Amino acid sequence: SISACEKGAQWQEALGLLQEMQYRLLVPDVVTYNASISACEKGVQWQHALQLLAEMQGYGLVPDAITYNATISACEKGSQWQHSLSLLEDMQCRRLAPDAIAYNSSISACEKGSQWQQALQLLAEMQGLGLVPDVIAYNASISACEKGSQWQQALQLLTEMQDCGLEPNVVTYSASISACEKSSRWRQALQLLAEMQGRGLVPNVITYSACISACEKGSQWQQALRLLTEMQGHGLAPNVITYSASISACEKGSQWQQALRLLT
Repeated sequence: SISACEKGAQWQEALGLLQEMQYRLLVPDVVTYNASISACEKGVQWQHALQLLAEMQGYGLVPDAITYNATISACEKGSQWQHSLSLLEDMQCRRLAPDAIAYNSSISACEKGSQWQQALQLLAEMQGLGLVPDVIAYNASISACEKGSQWQQALQLLTEMQDCGLEPNVVTYSASISACEKSSRWRQALQLLAEMQGRGLVPNVITYSACISACEKGSQWQQALRLLTEMQGHGLAPNVITYSASISACEKGSQWQQALRLLT
């Protein structure tokens, strides 16, 4: 029943059933706790997940890799990077070998917490253990670098993943372009946009907005307007961020007529 709740992401029902088991003096096993923690993970209830991990150990049960993976993932979804890293360390202390899932979740947690150095350290660590990072791991690492305004690191990872035979996707390119945008690297942003289109990938609103913003920071109003026209030609509706960056680019280029046209 708890397993069914876990699959349906019904964390409250799962915890209710676990409590009922204890009232009936039935001792939950590791599988039961794993299902309950996984239900909390799906319901983004990281505090409950940690509480269950502590509780099961209080009953003398030994958490396994599944337990840790679910708990780390719960912390990742709750943007709790410090808890994720602590659990990963605890896992290793128990001589449980973290797998790619545990590392992916931990890297994603660091990305959400804007901890780019920690993310890169984990990426290197998993490679050192012979684990092969996938697109998810690289995307999270690139996104962490983007949040930390580390455009060179982001582009290095983009090259590295391709050298490993991995195909970058729209998320990869959007994060890389955004990293360039934050560092006012408009040429690199446009180069990446052309590269992704050359691969047959279709840029989305986020991708175009980041490129336009990069052009705005580089005072490239003509490029910004070209991209705005291009995205509309592809059936994409510009959002507030897109328009704001385009108008700001025109303002920096003293193109007040163009700016007024965008406002109307």
